[in-house]
Amino acid sequence: MSRRFENKVMVVTGAAQGIGRNVAERAAAEGAHVLIVDRSEARTDVVAHIRAAGGVAESISVDLETWAGCAAAMAKAKGLWGRIDILVNNVGGTIWAKPFEHYEPEQIDAEVRRSLFPTLYCCRAAIEIMLPQGSGVIVNVSSIATRGLNRVPYGAAKGGVNALTACLAWEMAERGIRVVATAPGGTEAPPRVVPRNANAAQEQPEDWYQTIIDQTIQSSPMKRYGTLDEQTGPILFLASDDASYITGLTVPVGGGDLG
Repeated sequence: MSRRFENKVMVVTGAAQGIGRNVAERAAAEGAHVLIVDRSEARTDVVAHIRAAGGVAESISVDLETWAGCAAAMAKAKGLWGRIDILVNNVGGTIWAKPFEHYEPEQIDAEVRRSLFPTLYCCRAAIEIMLPQGSGVIVNVSSIATRGLNRVPYGAAKGGVNALTACLAWEMAERGIRVVATAPGGTEAPPRVVPRNANAAQEQPEDWYQTIIDQTIQSSPMKRYGTLDEQTGPILFLASDDASYITGLTVPVGGGDLG
């Protein structure tokens, strides 16, 4: 296996399950020192798995919807290993799936807090450490759902992630920091350890979520969901020196769906 991340410090948010966990484990296998940032207790399982395979990992539980939580996570990585080379902003995800007229104002707020502010705050906290280094890579995980059904607030939040990626990349380009993103499409993953909305069955008709599934498959020329490895590969490529001349770009990873 290649060692693209030998001795590099990588922070991965939302790394206790799904894409984030896969990114953390594969990066550690390629030599990264990985900080797992997640409120789920499953974060300790990820650390144990990485260590058992001979890798280096630590974890922290913070609220990434707050500035204090994001700053604490970046400070933890710097305190452990003296720097941050790579940040993968993976936290986010649809909480409710329904036509926009059925969203309550507080639900709109919650969707934006979940899928925009952790990335916005973590970027700000990370560059505070990366700028004195004169180097660093930020990979934001967006979504092709910026064009999709029954997730308007989530799509708006991920549209913000795309804009953040482009604007911050422009500011950082001559200062040694690259900022890039992937926009995953539908992805097959194991059942979530912690559901995004434990009350989904009571709060929304099943066919509202089925609309998302049907539209995702129909919009993809490949007519299928992707795998965790198919999402992780582009993230790790963009994080690596193989992508050293790429910045400000959001790469759709949705089987041909451009979002």
